[in-house]
Amino acid sequence: QVQLVESGGGLVQPGGSLTLSCAASGINVNFATIAWYRQAPGKEREWVATIADNRFTRYADSVKGRFTIYRDNAKRTMYLQMNSLEPEDTAVYYCNARPIKASYDFWGQGTQVTVSS
Repeated sequence: QVQLVESGGGLVQPGGSLTLSCAASGINVNFATIAWYRQAPGKEREWVATIADNRFTRYADSVKGRFTIYRDNAKRTMYLQMNSLEPEDTAVYYCNARPIKASYDFWGQGTQVTVSS
């Protein structure tokens, strides 16, 4: 059974930082593309960042230069480091794992990030 468990969310002031974690079990993350998505209240879920092959990263324009996605395969944990947070970053953040060449993927349950003074 595949499980992705996010943690690290919380309340932070504008300009602050948070690092989200996504612990994986039941899946070999060495052979999966990992992504982070977010969903703000009343909005569609949107893609935030992706890491593939441990080195190729892509970011949504809205977070480029502020967020960093990385992974520790030995710990089966993926991370999203978020700096210079803005109120517009407030959302539930989800971890996603797609096995290479698979047509299916897996989601975590999400972790709430609130940016507010």
